[in-house]
Amino acid sequence: MLSVGDGGKKTGEWSKIAGLKSKLTRPDRYIIRNFATYHDEFILMKPNSKQQLTLLSTDENLWSKMRRMFSLTLLLMLCLSIEAKPKQQLWPDGTQIDAWFADTSYVDVTSLGKRYVVTEYGVKSDSTIVQTKALQAVIDRCAQEGGGVIVIPRGTFLSGSLFFKQGTNLLVEEGGKLKGSDRVENFAIKETRIEGETCKYFTALVNVDNFDGFVIAGPGTIDGNGYHYWRQFWIRREWNRACTNKDEQRPRLVYISNSKNVTVQNVKLMNSPFWTNHLYKSERVKYLNCFIYSSTEGVKGPSTDAIDIDVCHDVLIHGCYMNVNDDAIAMKGGKGTFADKDPNNGPNANVIIQNCHYGRVHGCLTLGSESLKDHNIILRDIVCDDVNRVLWLKMRPDTPQHYEYVTVENITGKTNSFLVIRPWTQFYNKQEREDMTLSQGNNIVMRNINMTCRNFFDVGTSDKYALKDFTFENIDVQDKKNAFNPEVIENTSVKNVVINGVKQKNTPKKK
Repeated sequence: MLSVGDGGKKTGEWSKIAGLKSKLTRPDRYIIRNFATYHDEFILMKPNSKQQLTLLSTDENLWSKMRRMFSLTLLLMLCLSIEAKPKQQLWPDGTQIDAWFADTSYVDVTSLGKRYVVTEYGVKSDSTIVQTKALQAVIDRCAQEGGGVIVIPRGTFLSGSLFFKQGTNLLVEEGGKLKGSDRVENFAIKETRIEGETCKYFTALVNVDNFDGFVIAGPGTIDGNGYHYWRQFWIRREWNRACTNKDEQRPRLVYISNSKNVTVQNVKLMNSPFWTNHLYKSERVKYLNCFIYSSTEGVKGPSTDAIDIDVCHDVLIHGCYMNVNDDAIAMKGGKGTFADKDPNNGPNANVIIQNCHYGRVHGCLTLGSESLKDHNIILRDIVCDDVNRVLWLKMRPDTPQHYEYVTVENITGKTNSFLVIRPWTQFYNKQEREDMTLSQGNNIVMRNINMTCRNFFDVGTSDKYALKDFTFENIDVQDKKNAFNPEVIENTSVKNVVINGVKQKNTPKKK
């Protein structure tokens, strides 16, 4: 996989690696650490190693450069690691993955219509004043005139909640910043979706509802200006440990609901007061090469999940960097004893997270806690710098849950725990229900894992849920706790698993 770290003089200018990607069709053991902006020269670094390779992006000298630098033996080793192998073309349940997921190219913003540069329509280039009304007026005019692209030019523009309309799109140019107000009263209160419930709450900075076709493009920044909100949350927590996100209200950064054919590309999404990106009842949504960040040190950003997927299907998250003070990718969908009876709730299906780089996060992929059913979820080809968990199944005893057909593969780096499955009782509120089904997790596959862990296998059994049909394959980890016990999961397959240098007993799955 290609995961961009430091982008040299222009961090995050990822489009320049396109020529290299066309040659390295499967460089899943190497990461681009940096590249020279003006010479198209790339440094390819093996994870957790000092071994590196310098490549040029132009076709005519790419491989000649390699031959000059390395012996035939090293070149053969490289070829083994980057030989062309197609991505998995089947979902974990065996059905075909749609070709839509293979297209990770950017939308050409110039094809989206007329540019509406906000400073040409009454918005001032002044970072000290909140200009919600003026910015909304540009959006409204764009929609009335047939649509186009709202352009945030170089400079900082403060705003409360903005509501985009069908036919409009958003481009934040280099050096441009759409920045949220640090006063919650600048955000409208409307019926929305929060923590698995439909209720009235503060809207996001960027709101997109009932769209067919929408683009958010960078390379500029959408900044939630979250510091003030974060401080207020932690102050409240000092005297009320049970306070929730609804008690200390604050806006999300981007909320996309009831929409399809949405692309968020090459943009920085930072410092959200609350969840960074929230998708609800939407389909065919792509996040491509985005930088998603909130503070994980000092005054931390509470519940600043990178991307929350809530009753959605067909979602692709590709080439993103995520560092947030909560879960990176979280599957939502509803909570409560009767959550499966509420039409506002529902399942998530057909989600791929690939070629991503994680800084500090609570969970790379978290199912729950407010989630009903998650089906066909793939996390693959990722690098973890220092994450808390890779795969986390939050099992709520008060909610009927079913997590199935999940594949986690080609993972490298460092984590506190790799697999975590435990009862989740935060804000527990179970009611009486005679036909309450037993929650379960099944057909979970973990393979091609090379990591350093404190606790690789952090799995707790419970009479509140059932676990079966797990697969552990081609795994080589350093595990401080060394508590691998696959027998606690019914019908578990173990193949080529090495922990602390010791090969574990192979166990075939029962037919």
